[in-house]
Amino acid sequence: MKKSLTRLVIDSATKHLYVALYNDFDCVSAYYEAGKNNHSVMIMPEIERLLGDNNLKVKDLDEIYIGVGPGSYTGLRVGVVIAKMFGWNNNIPVFTVSSLAMMASSSDENGLLLVEIDARRGNSFLGLYNIENGYMTLKEDEQLTNLEEFKAGIKGEFKVVSEGKPDMKKIIQSKMFGHVKDIHGLNPNYLRITEAEHNLSK
Repeated sequence: MKKSLTRLVIDSATKHLYVALYNDFDCVSAYYEAGKNNHSVMIMPEIERLLGDNNLKVKDLDEIYIGVGPGSYTGLRVGVVIAKMFGWNNNIPVFTVSSLAMMASSSDENGLLLVEIDARRGNSFLGLYNIENGYMTLKEDEQLTNLEEFKAGIKGEFKVVSEGKPDMKKIIQSKMFGHVKDIHGLNPNYLRITEAEHNLSK
């Protein structure tokens, strides 16, 4: 009989910190809470709690799925570093998922979904997705742009999603993930240059 897969899911790119354990497609235990700029403080204790509550150690994981953004710089770095550390030290396959796709997967509705993360200064990180019977597709490349201008260009009805607990079954069945072949080359997807890079370019 085929062994079921124990999967750790991490997304720290948004205001909500999400860590979860999956047995194949079934969520065994999860933490999904809005933080107070404290993802770096909460993430490891919550991962350790989930593992401990299920009598697991990191080496028992079969796969790790990490939300790589776009989103908060600090939150993104923390989650990605943990995924890299766990994957490298324990020879665990790591898979990347867009944090916008994770948010889109939370919706129970069919049709177009405009997923939005506030990027301040009048802009948002945006992704236009479609869901039909649990199957997700990306309809337009994710981008950093003005929310209202982007909305005006969408044809047809759509729902705006700005938060939501991810459904990894939709993500995995829709193949909305990528396999990390070079763990050392795993980096967050910021969709914009950092302030330090901006200052350096001057």
